[in-house]
Amino acid sequence: MATDTLESRTGAGGATAVRRLLLENGALTALIVLVIAMSALSGDFLTTDNLLNVGVQAAVTAVLAFGVTFVIVSAGIDLSVGSVAALSATVLAWTATSHGVPVVVAVLLALVTGVAAGLVNGFLIAYGKLPPFIATLAMLSVARGLSLVISGGSPIPFPDSVSHLGDTLGGWLPVPVLVMIVMGLIAALMLGRTYIGRSMYAIGGNEEAARLSGLRVKKQKLAIYALSGVFAAVAGVVLASRLSSAQPQAADGYELDAIAAVVIGGASLAGGTGKASGTLIGALILAVLRNGLNLLNVSAFWQQVVIGVVIALAVLFDTLRRKAGAAPAAAGASPGGKGRQAGTYALAAVVTVAIVGATSFLHNGSSSSANPKMGLSLSTLNNPFFVQIRAGAQAEAKKLGVDLTVTDAQNDASQQANQLQNFTSSNAGAIIVNPVDSDAASNSVKAADKAGIPVVAVDRGVNNAKTSTLVASDNVAGGELAAKTVAEKLGGKGRIVILQGQAGTSAARERAAGFAKGLKAYPGIQVLAQQPADFDRTKGLDVMSNLLQAHPDVQGVIAANDEMALGAIKALGAKAGRSVQVVGFDGTPDGLKAVEGGTLYASVAQQPSQLGRIAVDNALKAVQGEKVGSAVKVPVKVVTKDNVAGFTG
Repeated sequence: MATDTLESRTGAGGATAVRRLLLENGALTALIVLVIAMSALSGDFLTTDNLLNVGVQAAVTAVLAFGVTFVIVSAGIDLSVGSVAALSATVLAWTATSHGVPVVVAVLLALVTGVAAGLVNGFLIAYGKLPPFIATLAMLSVARGLSLVISGGSPIPFPDSVSHLGDTLGGWLPVPVLVMIVMGLIAALMLGRTYIGRSMYAIGGNEEAARLSGLRVKKQKLAIYALSGVFAAVAGVVLASRLSSAQPQAADGYELDAIAAVVIGGASLAGGTGKASGTLIGALILAVLRNGLNLLNVSAFWQQVVIGVVIALAVLFDTLRRKAGAAPAAAGASPGGKGRQAGTYALAAVVTVAIVGATSFLHNGSSSSANPKMGLSLSTLNNPFFVQIRAGAQAEAKKLGVDLTVTDAQNDASQQANQLQNFTSSNAGAIIVNPVDSDAASNSVKAADKAGIPVVAVDRGVNNAKTSTLVASDNVAGGELAAKTVAEKLGGKGRIVILQGQAGTSAARERAAGFAKGLKAYPGIQVLAQQPADFDRTKGLDVMSNLLQAHPDVQGVIAANDEMALGAIKALGAKAGRSVQVVGFDGTPDGLKAVEGGTLYASVAQQPSQLGRIAVDNALKAVQGEKVGSAVKVPVKVVTKDNVAGFTG
């Protein structure tokens, strides 16, 4: 009986040890499971090129998250890091490119910008007594606004000497990965070996107790938020280097990814726990998820759902870990504990390699699909115009027997760069890209060209890179047509307003240029106001409502897309189509219905489904070695009530 009892206790002890090991290393366990699952599901995942892609795609989020780790460990929050990253990169590009400041000085100015933003956050929180959420939310808006003001809403080319941060060493090791590792080591050293690191844990554990113990809590908070700003600045420079330009809208929403990485990595939003290694694992989990889901052709909408579920599970796991009494991830662990942790990581690596090696046999010897593979990266699928491009492309792909994978960049140039890298590493036969920004897509297109993969641009061209062809209508010419249409409807005289697209996008710039060019021929047309409404129907409604307060005598509206035009129509009410003539752009189904109903006078239609169809057709020709023209122009057409019945799009 004694022997049975001993065996029972030993077994129970072993089970408890395994359970505790899993609880203390939940993020690492999740990463291992993800890697194994993606390796089993996709034969393209476990390649050297793709694994390096994962590292590059995790780099910016990880560097941002290291800075956010300092803040969360001290029981704070920083929602401004994405905007501060964009502002810092913009300052660097603006000073170095537009004002001739030496690159070294420009880099220092970018870092100073990050420090300044962090100090403002820290001052508002420590001395102004503002909640961290409110203070950093305000900085999010201020930094993004300053980035747009400085850049004028347009991307600024990045200095060549700094752009090398987006390159590779020896032709294979990405520099962003090296930057991520260096910044991670700095973060780990600061958290575990410095006075300020210990102060972060003390403040996060119990701020009042830390103050009574002699810590200068207010000054420490200034330093903590300043550090977060420095890491955000570094992340912004790395991101802009990858895109070869400072994008004023870059890193939009990245603060949420950074916070998610920290929480997934085991830190508690209540403060007092967290470590750099856990944050790195959290960033890798997000990168592996996005990379793997892209390779598996999972919708970008479902990807958001999956990532949200992962974040929720991470917080639930943290609660479970605390209830189970697992050791917190804090500083000051004993040397033995650190040795055991290193052993855990080594064991995890061995197990992962063994299992992944075994799963790779699932893909060995399997016959590849007879159908040519293509990837289509669209700038967004939140706009009916691009949904129609997708529909036309998918219909043509089905007709031609092409295996087409469609991704949604969600108007994020960095996310699109990741998607193009994924297509390249998975050896797609051809890539079709609708660039978020024509400059930002260049590096990724160059990489595809280097790999021998033909690239077809659709709707917008790619600057400074070779593409097989450009399938597009002329946005500038379309803008001229829109201006001419509304001017002639008003008899050459009248007062109009212009609703512009999303600041920083090439489509918004080109259409605005077309509007201006077309209106030069009509001096009797007075432009009362020009305001951006971000290609969004709701914002079009809000902006138009505001403009009507200042300009109730408006007689015409030009909108850079149908969505904003439909919002303007809603704001105008009974005036639309009667006393106020509205002209849209794109020829979307809802826009055409409004034209038919008489509330929208006209839409400059680009026939988006034709764009998608022709893009796939030309991509297949390029794959088969057939000659394609450098550009295929799909004519725009002004659709009014007179000809809408015969227009199919």
